[in-house]
Amino acid sequence: MKGDATDLAAAIRHGKLSAAEAMQASLEADVLQEPLGAIAYLDAAMGLASADDRDNERRSEPDRFAARPFGGVPTLAKDLGGPFAGLPVTAGSGLFERKGGEADSDLAARFREAGFCLFGLTTSPEFGLSLASEPAIGPVGRNPLDPTRTAGGSSGGAAAAVAAGIVAIAHATDAGGSIRVPAACCGLVGMKPTRGAIPGGPSFGNHLAGIASELAVCRSVRDTAVILDWLSGNSRGPFADPSPLHIGNGCLRIGLLTDTGAAYPTEGDRLAAVEDAARALENDGHVIVPLSWAEFEWSVTASGRAFADIVSVNLAALMKAAALDESRAEPLTQAFTARGRALPATSLWNTLNDAVLVSHKLWTLFDRVDCILMPMLSSVPLAIGSFPSDHADTDLHLGRMTAFAPLACLANISGFPALTLPFGRDEHAMPLPVQIMAPMGHEPRLLSLAARLEAEGRWQHRFPVAGLPS
Repeated sequence: MKGDATDLAAAIRHGKLSAAEAMQASLEADVLQEPLGAIAYLDAAMGLASADDRDNERRSEPDRFAARPFGGVPTLAKDLGGPFAGLPVTAGSGLFERKGGEADSDLAARFREAGFCLFGLTTSPEFGLSLASEPAIGPVGRNPLDPTRTAGGSSGGAAAAVAAGIVAIAHATDAGGSIRVPAACCGLVGMKPTRGAIPGGPSFGNHLAGIASELAVCRSVRDTAVILDWLSGNSRGPFADPSPLHIGNGCLRIGLLTDTGAAYPTEGDRLAAVEDAARALENDGHVIVPLSWAEFEWSVTASGRAFADIVSVNLAALMKAAALDESRAEPLTQAFTARGRALPATSLWNTLNDAVLVSHKLWTLFDRVDCILMPMLSSVPLAIGSFPSDHADTDLHLGRMTAFAPLACLANISGFPALTLPFGRDEHAMPLPVQIMAPMGHEPRLLSLAARLEAEGRWQHRFPVAGLPS
């Protein structure tokens, strides 16, 4: 596997290297991998100071240090979400200056309690509006596995940094596939948790009516499980805290979807990977239940409409509340803002009602199956420049995103958890990702099935983690 954050934390805990040495290795790796455009803002002094604090704690309070699952592990926050104190977020936009930095969000505080040492922000498209990470202000986020292709969006910089080994794990957010799509592009594990599982306070400003969640992009299922366990629960937000479920993983009914419709066809090698994953689970004694595109088509369309309306209205409100000069934003951002400003309240209300029906339809499906195995991306990661933002055609942009990841928004609009992981490689040596969805609160089942598929060893990371001893 070439290592993960758990391996790096163990090496630091056992004295094979210090947190400061791990941080220095990440800083050096960023210099070597700078052409990838993974990091939009870097504060080496912050990172080294944080690492020194962890090293001092390891010497003076070893029990406290050992209790942190990622003690001394370098990481990066996304330039959207959070916020993390001292890291000036701009949401990939020239409308903000990189100065100051708000106090920690509840989630950021948990990252620090987990032992992470933060030292920068990863590249995001302007306001997270794209499944590529190529903001006009730069840098352009490139895929470490093929720099001519996108690393995905909107957490593309995070995924590029983790896949390239600059860091072993990185903060990410997901409002329309923004954790899972970059993870799928770069051969990583990405989970969008159940709505309400992850704290969004104290401002709750990035929840986008509940469709957005935060977690991380990871190199392993076990890292995903540990960080979810450490960050989730007691979110004190507008949604009910999902109760921890103890779920048996005996004979499960695995729903299998291998069709994404005539309008959004998925390439054969990606469908074959989903079928291979189903066979692996069937060999374990699980029962495969075929599902049809007709059972998803309305929900996919409604989810895309809900994403567009919620994001547009949010942007219009932000521009007004912050008194921003939207003429300085990218043309596509201006168009989404105008779309939100023009949207009638009754239309938004109907959209939100449809979002509730999307959730209900999925609950009905889960009366028949315990989880659903489906495609994540329709094709190999697209070429740099495939999601331009220098135009005002919002429908064209939304159509391009749906064509690339037809089932991405479904988990966001419904509130259900979903996880993607690589399950093989294509003829270009790029990952073949699969996606698993489960009922709300069933993350343990997702993680268990993902660990089983990961154990097949069909994907190996190309780059080692910076600083991790051989």
